[in-house]
Amino acid sequence: MVDVAIVDYGMGNLRSVYQAVRKVAPHADVCVTDDAQVIANAQRVIFPGQGAMPDCMRELEARGLRQAVLDAAHNKPFLGICIGLQMLFEHSAEGDVPGLGVLAGEVLRFDAHMKDAQGNQLKVPHMGWNGVKHGDHPLWAGIAQDARFYFVHSYYVKPREAGGVQATTDYPQPFVCAVARNNLFAVQFHPEKSAAAGLQLLQNFINWNPV
Repeated sequence: MVDVAIVDYGMGNLRSVYQAVRKVAPHADVCVTDDAQVIANAQRVIFPGQGAMPDCMRELEARGLRQAVLDAAHNKPFLGICIGLQMLFEHSAEGDVPGLGVLAGEVLRFDAHMKDAQGNQLKVPHMGWNGVKHGDHPLWAGIAQDARFYFVHSYYVKPREAGGVQATTDYPQPFVCAVARNNLFAVQFHPEKSAAAGLQLLQNFINWNPV
């Protein structure tokens, strides 16, 4: 039984996630795996992702990992990252595809005509460091309000249930960048690329024991 299983469905930034987790948990048994049984038996699961939503959903199905991910999202400490956040929702405008439906809401694309306060055109994808306004969840322990995290994405989540929102950031308007429910926590940014604040969040996840 491994301590932390990082789900490999062919679409994640797996090496960076693995190295970051090893850095904060050097004595933990951490593995990158596409084996549903290993995921089922792991103490904790990290669900990363990069790429297009239709491709991610297709690969998850093709590798027989959908049920293992669903079970983990309901039953053990679970961290979704980037597309690993978006896939938890019911539907994505990217490719007009259904997600896993763990969380109520949808995934929408940033407006291509967005402008900042000075009237400058904003680029899509949203790429770079943004300050995050967060709640008081245990995964934020030791992380300053407005700490900066690294984002790379063209789509964002719009939850139907405000109670699960754990953080927002602005581009240029506020959008949800972290959600939580029971044993599940998921973020739009990349903690594995977010320097000290990202490593602190991963450390908090390793130490987190949801009731």
